[in-house]
Amino acid sequence: MLKRNLLAAANSPASAFGNAPEESKNQENSNHKFMRGAIIIAVFSILVGVSLFFFVWRKLLPIFKQRRMLKGRLKAERLQLKRFELDELERATNNFSEHWLLGSGAFGNVYKGTFDKEGALAIKRAHAASYQSAEEFRNEVRLLSKVKHSNLVGLVGFCEEAEASGAGAEALVYEYVPHGSLLDYITGRGGRSLTWRQRVNIAIGAAKGIAHLHDGITPSIIHRDIKPSNILIGDGYEAKVSDFGLVRMGPVGDQSHVSSQIKGTPGYLDPAYCSSFHLSQFSDVYSFGVILLQLIAARPAVDTTRHQPNYHIIEWARPSIESGNIEEILDANLLTEPCNKEIMLKMGQLGLRCVVKSPKERPTMTQVWQELEEALHSSDHFSNIMPLTSKESRRSTGGSRRFSIDRDYSQSFVSIDGVGFQRFRIEMDSQSFQSSSLRAFATDRVSIDVDKENLRGIREETSREQDLYAVEL
Repeated sequence: MLKRNLLAAANSPASAFGNAPEESKNQENSNHKFMRGAIIIAVFSILVGVSLFFFVWRKLLPIFKQRRMLKGRLKAERLQLKRFELDELERATNNFSEHWLLGSGAFGNVYKGTFDKEGALAIKRAHAASYQSAEEFRNEVRLLSKVKHSNLVGLVGFCEEAEASGAGAEALVYEYVPHGSLLDYITGRGGRSLTWRQRVNIAIGAAKGIAHLHDGITPSIIHRDIKPSNILIGDGYEAKVSDFGLVRMGPVGDQSHVSSQIKGTPGYLDPAYCSSFHLSQFSDVYSFGVILLQLIAARPAVDTTRHQPNYHIIEWARPSIESGNIEEILDANLLTEPCNKEIMLKMGQLGLRCVVKSPKERPTMTQVWQELEEALHSSDHFSNIMPLTSKESRRSTGGSRRFSIDRDYSQSFVSIDGVGFQRFRIEMDSQSFQSSSLRAFATDRVSIDVDKENLRGIREETSREQDLYAVEL
């Protein structure tokens, strides 16, 4: 019995030690299962949390944006402007239809909108990237609300509203100007043209509007994009400067300029501004000087059709203006009607002063409109229109009937590339005939033979005995 107990005692430790590894292995497997379960639960929880976060964020983001927009919202009453709702603008433009599109620029599209109370208005809807922040848009509205002048397109109201997508819908609403831009008249689009007096009055009005930006507002405003397409023509053919998308606050105090990135339209950009990055009111003066030359000649600022590339109107017009031969560069439409060539010459000389190399030597915009207005008043006072009329008449030798050819060279004669063009009128007793266009004539002679007894025919002969073409204006 004792022997068996001793043997059992001896085997007992061995048996205990033999089961220990198995129990440890089981415990380790249990720990691994627990860790895997914990990891799965954690990943699942994270996925659920992220999904809920994005779901809630998408729902709440438009609300946050709208609240942030409303926080610094403009006070329309304080600015004396009307706040338009987005759905109002959509109804007025048939949901911003292409049919109502007036123009498009770097900062947005301009539509014509028709409202029940306000009538026709121009709506400039900004592109998505036009403003870096809502506050930038508000600053522009605050600035433009101060700009009130008869020769500046007036701001009627604005729209500052969040769309359903969460994006901001910013729009500026201006008065609608019905007769297009000065560019339409310079290019003759749709047969449009201006008399010499209309051209001078448009120049005076536009200069007054720009001068108001420079001198009538504190701090001053530099337009930076003065060009014919930004000068609109009103009902009474008055000028209205528009498109303030590139405006910049002018220098204050003793400053002579502000530093700025180069922005504007080629052909009208001040070379001094381009070379130095120094922007001043005289940069607008340079651009306006180019427009004065265009009003005289009805030519593009830069002519790319000639043999010399990028032939600027300044270099083309300078020799004729400095020599006093304004007829050489006058718009042909001005040669078919009475034209005050003296004031056209003065306007050309003023245009050259506006584009001199040194900005400080240029006149201010106030001086520009004052000089133009003084020249126009002097012209009206002295009736200083310069017709150089030569009347050639021939009387038939066999009877009392007679005829004449009346040619007003100052009003209807022009030479284009060596070919002479003029308008003529033939009168025979109670009947008269006249050309409706400039017609080219041979330069040596024109003769008219008339049957002395019964005037059965009128025949024109030239020494070349060939028909020359007519150029319709």
